[in-house]
Amino acid sequence: MTSPYELSDEMPVYVISVAANLSGMHPQTLRGYERVGLVVPRRTAGGGRRYSMRDILALREIQRLSQEEGINLSGIKRILDLERELEHARLMAAELHAEVAQLRAELESTRAVAARLAELRRTKADPAAALVPVRTTTRVTFWQPPAARDDHQGTSE
Repeated sequence: MTSPYELSDEMPVYVISVAANLSGMHPQTLRGYERVGLVVPRRTAGGGRRYSMRDILALREIQRLSQEEGINLSGIKRILDLERELEHARLMAAELHAEVAQLRAELESTRAVAARLAELRRTKADPAAALVPVRTTTRVTFWQPPAARDDHQGTSE
């Protein structure tokens, strides 16, 4: 969300009467669906139900499956559970594909370094100079912690 005033599909904002109206059901039907675990609205501190737009869409799908497809509530619950599992598996697959792509890039980089090392070994060149190019104008400064400087100063006197 870009603004604290924007609502996401997950934000529980609708009271039961509004959710029932938006889904085309009676509030008692929503309570029954909650009892069997088809839809689980969030609760306020006072215990009131709050439904999100995602809950409303799920309620509409439950109604469609029940009325148009003739599926009973236990069948609908199973369908919804399987759809959630499928969505979770899709997200996991996308994450794994991204990780595989990253690992392939790292492997290609490692192979390039290995090839360069093999080439340097064949030519007997100085690997440090060839692998890490350093400009001749570059200065290198070594830092020593204060305790180490004191130790070195004590030994040189």
